[in-house]
Amino acid sequence: MYVLIGGAGLVGLNLAQKLVELGHTVAIIDCDPNACRYAREQVGVMAFEGSAVNTEVLLEAGIRKADSVAAVLRQDALNLAMVTLAKHYGVSHILARMRHRDFAEPLRLAGANHIISTVELAVSTMVNAIEYPQVESMMHFEQGQIEVLKLALPNNCYVVGRSVAEIAQDRRFPTGSLIIGYQAHPHEDLVIPNGSTILEPDSTVLIVTKPGSLHQVIDFIEGCR
Repeated sequence: MYVLIGGAGLVGLNLAQKLVELGHTVAIIDCDPNACRYAREQVGVMAFEGSAVNTEVLLEAGIRKADSVAAVLRQDALNLAMVTLAKHYGVSHILARMRHRDFAEPLRLAGANHIISTVELAVSTMVNAIEYPQVESMMHFEQGQIEVLKLALPNNCYVVGRSVAEIAQDRRFPTGSLIIGYQAHPHEDLVIPNGSTILEPDSTVLIVTKPGSLHQVIDFIEGCR
C-alpha cells in the first residue's frame, strides 16, 4: 500500500515508522528540510520538501497513486486543505488529525474517512486509566457508543473456571456485552473463544460492551467467589 503523510512531526514520523515496519511504501511531505532528512535517513521513507497543500508538491509525491493519505499537519486548517485536495485527486482512504472539535464536520464534509482528535484521545485515555486502573487498555468505536476493554483475570475472580457460555448466560452479566478475545497466558496468542472456552487464572479477556455497562462488566468479572 502506498501511504502519503502530510507532516513530519512526532505523529507523522512515528506513523511512518509503524507503516514501514508493516511493509507499506510511505512518503512524507514537510516544509522543514531537517525533518525531511531525518525521515529519509532514520525512518527510511521518501520525503518531499514543501507544503502538503501545494498541488505541485502533492503531485510530485504521487498523490494520484496513493492508497491512503494521512493529514497530520500542525494546524487544523492545513489538514482540512490537504483532505480537500486528497479527495480532489481521487484518494479513497483519507485520515486527518484534529485539534479543535469545530473542524470535525468540515473535515468530514471534505472527505476524511477517519478523524482522530489527539486531545480528546489523550484525555479519554487518562480518564480511563484513572477510573479503571485494572483495565489494561480500552478502545472506543462509533463515536464512543461501543467500548472494547482488555482485562486481566485475578486468580480468585468470579469468572475463573467458568466457560464463556456460562458467563454469557449469567443474568448478572450485562446485556449486550460479549467476550470476543481470550489469552490464556501472556506468551500465548490472543484467540477468539467459543462457548466451551474455560477462563483460566491469570488469563486475559477482551470484552465488548456499551459505555453505560462498563462498571457492571468490571464488577461482574472481578467479583470474588
